[in-house]
Amino acid sequence: MALQEELEQQGIWLFRYRGVLPIIILAVGLLLFLQTEMHPETFYLKNSPFELYFEMFCLGVSLLGLLIRIFVIGYVPKNTSGRTVKTQVADSLNTTGIYSLVRHPLYLGNYFMWLGLAMMSENFWFAVAFTLLYWVYYERIMFSEEKFLRSKFGENYLKWAEKVPAFVPDFKNFVKPNLTFSWKKVVRKEINGLFLLILIFFFYDYLGILTENQTDLNPFLLYSLIILIFVIVVIKIIKKKTDLLKQENR
Repeated sequence: MALQEELEQQGIWLFRYRGVLPIIILAVGLLLFLQTEMHPETFYLKNSPFELYFEMFCLGVSLLGLLIRIFVIGYVPKNTSGRTVKTQVADSLNTTGIYSLVRHPLYLGNYFMWLGLAMMSENFWFAVAFTLLYWVYYERIMFSEEKFLRSKFGENYLKWAEKVPAFVPDFKNFVKPNLTFSWKKVVRKEINGLFLLILIFFFYDYLGILTENQTDLNPFLLYSLIILIFVIVVIKIIKKKTDLLKQENR
């Protein structure tokens, strides 16, 4: 098999099992986090006034990734910026909004979301290793997607890809989105992601308290988790009983 076809097949296979990567990150990260909790001398911010600030900084990095995803999801039409497990979906080529800055904004958002979690391990080299693994992993997925887009949209895709970088945004090329922002689509697509993100950070915080025999939970994480549980229940009721969150072509 030629290298191009091999990379494409690897990308398709990796996309199909893309849910495995976050589990690996969490599992290894939690083990390293517990090791640091038991050996606080290995992390210079441990048991210092700046430990809480570091935790909130990690959360901020992850929320930045979520905000990038929200910006993408909120402006794109239906059947773009995604695909099923077995087939790719692209009724049109996204070239405006954040897609005028970077070709794979959802993967950029995912990177920051997971980077914040990797940093919570309080191990610098794990965060570096995650970055390298993420690049190798998603480079192949991006390769397979771009081959599909090139075959479907031809010259239009080539002109767009020529001036828009794959992963590092170029802000000088920004083009205003064609569509208005859809909060309905964002709520449908991203509220569960926000909940899981806060839940994982809360779990890290809870583990730290258990290992240090403390009792004070991070109030921001605790109250955010309670509010999000209530919001998700309300959203599920709205989705089941009404069409309020439905929107044509979005």
